[in-house]
Amino acid sequence: MKKLVCLAMLLCSAALQLAQAADWKMDPAGSRLGFIATFEKTPAPGVFKIFDVRMGFDPETPAGSRLDVTIRVASADMANADINKAIAGADWFDFARHAQAEFHATDIRRSEPPGRYIARGTLALKGVQQPVEVPFTWNAAGEGATMEGEFTVKRASFGIGTGEWAATDVIGPDVTAKFRVHLRKVP
Repeated sequence: MKKLVCLAMLLCSAALQLAQAADWKMDPAGSRLGFIATFEKTPAPGVFKIFDVRMGFDPETPAGSRLDVTIRVASADMANADINKAIAGADWFDFARHAQAEFHATDIRRSEPPGRYIARGTLALKGVQQPVEVPFTWNAAGEGATMEGEFTVKRASFGIGTGEWAATDVIGPDVTAKFRVHLRKVP
């Protein structure tokens, strides 16, 4: 009987934690998702102009939280018409066959110092799915919050920069994503 009572208490506790997670939706005003590649060891920044972030998150009890990000890959802009045309092709993002990238995480944990978290999930890009850890800070104020962070991936792991661009002497192997996302609680 004691085991049954303990199990019931544990299940109620887990349900309560899930119920406390607020739903959050991105506010596009002021939100930014950028990336930095390197060309001949010089930073080559870009931005995804169209993306969306939704979360179920309670910073006090992040267990059971979720993070869902969708990115319209064709919105990538590297501030140069020739480069933008090149990254649309099959050797790079292949906009025609892979219009969207997604990141989904259901494992969000506290990190150090306080106010920092790590979202462990799967990044799907150009038909490839890879596990990725995304560290971020969380700053809440009233009904809004700001989520900010960066992480690095190996472009070859996602088939980005193939063919004549596969070597890493001209285009570096790493791409760093940097984000600042404003969110609002969903009523």
